[in-house]
Amino acid sequence: MQLIRFLYVDHSGVTRGKTVHLRYLERKMLEGVGMTRGQMAIDMLEQLRPVAGMEPVGEIRLVPDPSTFTVLPWDRRSASMLCDQLGHDRRDWGACPRSFLKQAIDRADALGLRVEAAFENEFYLAREDGAGGYRPFDRAPVYSAIGLDLGAPVMHEIVDALEAQGIPVEQAINEYGAGQQEIAVAHTDALAAADRQVKFRDTVRGVALGHGLLASFAPRPFPDEVGSGAHIHFSLWDRAGERNLLYDAAAPDLLSARARQFIAGLLVHLPALCALTCPSYNSYRRLRPHAWSSAYTAWGYDNREAAVRVASPFWGREEASLNLELKASDPSANPYLALAGLILAGLDGIARGLTPPPPTGVDPGLLSEGEREAMAIQPLPARMDAALDALERDALFMDAMGDLRARAYLAVRRAEAEAFAGRDEAFEIAEHFYRF
Repeated sequence: MQLIRFLYVDHSGVTRGKTVHLRYLERKMLEGVGMTRGQMAIDMLEQLRPVAGMEPVGEIRLVPDPSTFTVLPWDRRSASMLCDQLGHDRRDWGACPRSFLKQAIDRADALGLRVEAAFENEFYLAREDGAGGYRPFDRAPVYSAIGLDLGAPVMHEIVDALEAQGIPVEQAINEYGAGQQEIAVAHTDALAAADRQVKFRDTVRGVALGHGLLASFAPRPFPDEVGSGAHIHFSLWDRAGERNLLYDAAAPDLLSARARQFIAGLLVHLPALCALTCPSYNSYRRLRPHAWSSAYTAWGYDNREAAVRVASPFWGREEASLNLELKASDPSANPYLALAGLILAGLDGIARGLTPPPPTGVDPGLLSEGEREAMAIQPLPARMDAALDALERDALFMDAMGDLRARAYLAVRRAEAEAFAGRDEAFEIAEHFYRF
């Protein structure tokens, strides 16, 4: 091992970092690695956006969490760690995404709650077509034996690489799109779940390169194919991790009152939350009706067109396996911001004792506008700028994010929305395809 990557995820959802030679690692574990404050004002098109407090003047430190150390199985001369961004006072300088998630976790802990989560990722395996574009690596039928065979060489190696880094894999399948795959990993505490998401994306892309393939986590890298989600599965536990607080054996649907309050909070804040969980311009090619991605503020039992799905528990493990799934989430999100937003929205529902509308038992896109209105089902934002408007109007998120983080995030994302709105589809796909 020679180089250790100090990684972070910026406001545009791109994983970035600096490398340290092994001989200096002990020193850098204590003092961190310097980084300009302006780095968190760079958008996904590599443009530095004007944000007061994030000029290319002044410095912060990338300070790694040693518990996230893993040797990279596809590049064994390298290792990586996830970092907090700290100011010279050794605290969050106001724009550290990982620290923001820690703050949300602390809010849950104050209520006696432990959040467990897992990101369930879909992604495309592709090759460059020689003309500056991309083509799927296969066109196998969904869930097919031949699809599993075609993907086996790279998928087995991806699973091995994830497991080697302490990321247990539960399922690996070929999905609906040509060349599309899905891997589900085991749940863990919220911070570790976000850390795993960063490592997951890096691992899939790194292993795929060794097979001459590109792995795209763009929400819809092929406009004629289905989109890719990063559904967030989550549950609430007591501090000891012994009781699933979503579960109530006496309830007909097994959902506790607290679970319903959490769902209600999610639905109230969901239009704004989309700016964190479906944050890229390409996200809104996926977030459409009848696309198995959700397009409305609906919830339901095993309803895969609802934004929040109550997943059926498994026989004999009802309490342990009962969880909720946020469908309105994709892999272009910064996982720390996305999961923090989810937690804050749900906790607000608990704090206010909110009650969700009745569950939806059909595809909400098949209901008339009047029927949806009667069921308190609202459309989710259909454009990136609309989601950002909702975020800016949401007092809960604006207050929790703080001045600098909120201003920087909105500045970066609004600049992206404007840039892509002025260009064609080909530019959008080219710039999103291999960014995440």
